[in-house]
Amino acid sequence: MPDEIGQKLRAMRETRRLTLKQLADRVGCTGAHLSQVENGHTSPSIATLRKIADALGVNIVDFFRDEDEEEPVVTRVEDRRDVFVRKWNARVQQLVRSTQGKLIQPFYTVVAPGQGSGEAYTHAGEEFGVVIKGRLTITVGGARYEVGPGESFYYSSRIPHDWTNEGQEDVEVVWVVAPPSW
Repeated sequence: MPDEIGQKLRAMRETRRLTLKQLADRVGCTGAHLSQVENGHTSPSIATLRKIADALGVNIVDFFRDEDEEEPVVTRVEDRRDVFVRKWNARVQQLVRSTQGKLIQPFYTVVAPGQGSGEAYTHAGEEFGVVIKGRLTITVGGARYEVGPGESFYYSSRIPHDWTNEGQEDVEVVWVVAPPSW
C-alpha cells in the first residue's frame, strides 16, 4: 500500500505542477522525505499525510480510492476499502467509496491489542464513534477516556487526540468524521 500512496501522491503533485521542494515547503518536511514516500520506500505518519493532503487540497482517503467509481447505496463487507496508514497499527475500512459531496466520512476500525494511532494529531471537524467490541482508550486534549461496548464518544478533531487498545482483545469501532477530512 505505501507504493499506492506514493504513486497517487506523485500524480496529484504533478497535476498541480508542484516540485518536490515546493510541496515539501508547504508540508514542512524535506523533498527527500517526500521522494521516499513517492517511491514507496517509506510510509508517512498520519500527521504528515494530513499535512500533505491539506497542501494538495484533498482528503487523506483520496490516496486510497479509484477516481471513477460510482457510489453504491449499499456497501457490502467484501466491498469495503482498506485505508492503510502504516504507523497507525489498525485495520481501517472506509464504509463509503468516495467522500466527494458528502458531509460525513464513516469508517469501520479494528484495533489489535497494544495498537493504536501512535501519536496525537489534529484536523478540522468533529469525530463520533461507537465501540462495538472491546475497550478503546481515547486521549483528547490530554484527558484519557475508556470507551466500552455500546458506548460512544464525540469530540472536536481540532483538539490533539489519539487512541489505543490497552486491552487483551480486538477493539471494533464504527467511526464517523465530519466533514470528510481524512
